[in-house]
Amino acid sequence: MEWTEMEEKPERALLVSLDTGEFDAQASLDELYELVKSAGAEPVSSVMQKRPAPDTAFCVGSGMIEEIAEACRLQEIDLLVFDRELTPTQIRNIEDKTDVRVVDRTMLILDIFAQRARSSEGKLQVELAQLKYMMPRLSGKGTQMSRLGGGVGTRGPGETKLESDRRHIRRRISALREQLEQVEKRREQVRRRREKDGVITVALVGYTNAGKSTLMNLLTQAGVLAEDKLFATLDPTARALKLPGGKTVMLIDTVGLVRRLPHHLVQAFRSTLEQAAEADIILNVCDASSPEARVHLEVTETLLAELGCSDRPIIRVMNKCDLVPALAEMPVTGSCVHISALHGRGIEKLLQVVEENLPIKMQKVQLLLPFAKAGLAARIRKDGEVIEEEYVADGLSLTASIPPELLTEVEPYLVHP
Repeated sequence: MEWTEMEEKPERALLVSLDTGEFDAQASLDELYELVKSAGAEPVSSVMQKRPAPDTAFCVGSGMIEEIAEACRLQEIDLLVFDRELTPTQIRNIEDKTDVRVVDRTMLILDIFAQRARSSEGKLQVELAQLKYMMPRLSGKGTQMSRLGGGVGTRGPGETKLESDRRHIRRRISALREQLEQVEKRREQVRRRREKDGVITVALVGYTNAGKSTLMNLLTQAGVLAEDKLFATLDPTARALKLPGGKTVMLIDTVGLVRRLPHHLVQAFRSTLEQAAEADIILNVCDASSPEARVHLEVTETLLAELGCSDRPIIRVMNKCDLVPALAEMPVTGSCVHISALHGRGIEKLLQVVEENLPIKMQKVQLLLPFAKAGLAARIRKDGEVIEEEYVADGLSLTASIPPELLTEVEPYLVHP
């Protein structure tokens, strides 16, 4: 007897949006469509209702929920995806009414994160975010929380029995936080080492699916997953990039941004955002072919401002220009670098702009410090890097790499070859 493996069909999803006027509901629904595809489901259809506020029982009105239930039966829907965060009561009521599994926007994004995490830190962060989301939703959800193994919104730490015991989850959250603290300490040590070595960092940031990973691969051959899916890159990736002028910088690819990213997800993935915030130069990569390009740039720049990045160069990079017939049709004009990472167009100009914005980092100097300047020597050891030192008759002779802020102070003691 021959056994044939049945191909698993994607879940058929119906998307539900509630327009209360708080945000651009249609643009958010379009994004939800892409998110659902990225999660591995098939968006079959969508409905939108205008209401001044969400209904406490069903989110949408009672008449609309009846229509949704009928649509689920007619279209053989497996999954209802709501474009906002739902309460446990709303989820339970909607599932009882429609007999279809329900996930909200946050659950969907968490599910994608669970699929995409590759590094140990990324997996820890995903689990922490999922458990924090689950905690207030445990009451009365025993059967739902254990319905695991299949479908969007069910991947990740839910596959254990953690959900049934609040104390167990609290202990797990505490353990995850301790592990992440250790990871953050190690990352801080690496960052300080880079600073001492005068390493210049350039971060690729921007709206998800803008082509950052494709650009990263083109410039550094890093082998980063570059799919036409939202959140294809979750864990930050750093690779060396040699510029035309000979200078080598560290290029960092970061997780893409979306509208209304839940706040605890921003907190959970602080590491990738911190790497962007600490970079010397930021490349704000945007899909030039998207009608939402201007909004995408603004979303990114608003977040960068909140992270305190306004004091360093932020270069707008309009990618996928090969998909825009003429410059006049670009959704954004002004100070931008236009490229096509897929076809390698505009890359020379981009690298030139990066070189023009390079900061002055560590500078190598040779000094002869009097014995009375032991304090200055200590500061050089702390903030810079001593390459060679020797005590001589007139004081301390040393060769060191120092940051720009120490240059004025050491100037009287410079030894000119």
